[in-house]
Amino acid sequence: MKTGYIQVYTGNGKGKTTAALGLALRAAGHGMRTYIGQFMKGWPYGELSALRGHSHITIEQYGDFRCIRREEVTPEHITQARQGLDRARQAMLSGQYDIIVLDEVNVAIWYGLLTVEEVLAFLDERPEGVEVVLTGRRAPQELIDRADLVTEMREVKHYYTQGVMARDGIER
Repeated sequence: MKTGYIQVYTGNGKGKTTAALGLALRAAGHGMRTYIGQFMKGWPYGELSALRGHSHITIEQYGDFRCIRREEVTPEHITQARQGLDRARQAMLSGQYDIIVLDEVNVAIWYGLLTVEEVLAFLDERPEGVEVVLTGRRAPQELIDRADLVTEMREVKHYYTQGVMARDGIER
């Protein structure tokens, strides 16, 4: 690509990670390579198995095996997130990838694992032809302002409110 853009997928509705994975799959069909760094995720989500060994899509996780709440953040969680951002930066600057996805980076910022300034500095280093996608609820206004495309997933109705938990193959 001659010009890469910055995309943000945010909002309380379901589908932000799914949209980023769909973009990676579409790009792979055109011979483009995508690096996906998943923040705050250590659980064996279905996409890890599906994409293992894929020639055009690389996916790595930076987080604990279990989900944490904001009040449970430890220095180790912050270290994991910063190491993840550094790993994603290496991938972005390597010249090997057309698209870099920072999955759940907005939530990592909201939890205090990363700062807005750290992510803005990451974006400042973006080579011209690299597309960057930032996902997660509660996207900071600074990232929305920097982005070229912002999509807000809005929850209209969700079965979580009826007690249905995350299901393998659908939410994880």
